[in-house]
Amino acid sequence: MYRTAVLDNGIRIVHKSVDSDVGHCGLIINTGTRDEAESQHGMAHLTEHMMFKGTKHRRAFHVLSRMEDVGGEIDAYTTKEETCITASFLHEFYERAIELINDVVFNSTFPEKEIEKEKEVIIDEINSYKDSPSDMIFDDFEDLIYPNHPLGRNILGTKNSLKGLNVSDIKGFINERYNTDQMVFCSIGNIKFEKLLKYCNKYFGNNPANIRGFQRQVFNNKIVENKVLEFNTHQAHCILGTYAYTFNDPKRLPLFLISNLLAGPGMNSRLNMALRERRGISYNIEANYAPYEDTGNFNIYFGSDKENIDFAIELIFKELNLLKDKKLGPVQLNKAKKQLIGQIAIGSEIHSNVLLSLGKSFMIYNQVETVKQTIKEVETVTSEQIQDVANELFDRDKFSSLLYF
Repeated sequence: MYRTAVLDNGIRIVHKSVDSDVGHCGLIINTGTRDEAESQHGMAHLTEHMMFKGTKHRRAFHVLSRMEDVGGEIDAYTTKEETCITASFLHEFYERAIELINDVVFNSTFPEKEIEKEKEVIIDEINSYKDSPSDMIFDDFEDLIYPNHPLGRNILGTKNSLKGLNVSDIKGFINERYNTDQMVFCSIGNIKFEKLLKYCNKYFGNNPANIRGFQRQVFNNKIVENKVLEFNTHQAHCILGTYAYTFNDPKRLPLFLISNLLAGPGMNSRLNMALRERRGISYNIEANYAPYEDTGNFNIYFGSDKENIDFAIELIFKELNLLKDKKLGPVQLNKAKKQLIGQIAIGSEIHSNVLLSLGKSFMIYNQVETVKQTIKEVETVTSEQIQDVANELFDRDKFSSLLYF
């Protein structure tokens, strides 16, 4: 059962009560790298890092130790559209976790000396990323298909862009972009909602309202681009992709099902069978659907020996064309649904995963679906809907490609 509330300053609260010794909570902020100006590239990620470097009440060591001293942990991440700070802990330390999250988000001091050190840490992170082409290619692909738009810029920033950022810039970014009406505090654990709400009012409720007054730059410049980059690697890496649906489009669910059917985590996915099991030309192949507020993209990534790239691409489009030309039969459709439903059900057993889906769902839709409701929606998808989506998206002429060769 989910319980919700809204604080006077606009921060929304959503909680699921579970019988567990471990609690999880977090603050999701509807602000990410797409909310940076071009001159602020890397700002959202740097700000997330700097929250742990000292507050009005704590030095960096005390911030880190606050949860770890009682066996808990606090963590954070940044994406293109959100920043999230989470904590996991024994449920008796709920108030400690809520107070700490509030402190790092609303009371951080961003010492200049720490900023300079953290820039070096992030530059090391950027360099390590460059050593992993199978990760870096996803950011480079979005840079390819979202040209001259904030969605195309990678999350980490660059060495040059980070150099120009200072404490004044960070504080200005927070004041303008960390809006209380764009925050959701989510929780899953063994605590009564009334007690949780009391803690949230005590800490989060004391912050003044900061209502969003800006509009995100809308993406509306669809292109098709094919690019090859030379890399000194033993294996070639490739992404094929096209624009897809926003997270408010009802067609997103059939596309999620298609993505899972083509190259989800199951070893019996169509593309894994075609490329790996039958022909042994790719160790790793995956399909991904990334929906955003005003756009989205569907892509297929694989790695292979360089001489097999063209053959692998032909096999991929053969499977995509099959979805366009032939409806799934009742047995195939039922298997596809059962596989996705099983993954949803298994994922719902991991409370830390549920926490994030809980918060993001409430952020985007202002409501939360139960697992049963989600499963029911999956069960309503028809073979006609799947074929319609395939025919709308999977024309080869609409696909962009990026190849590390």
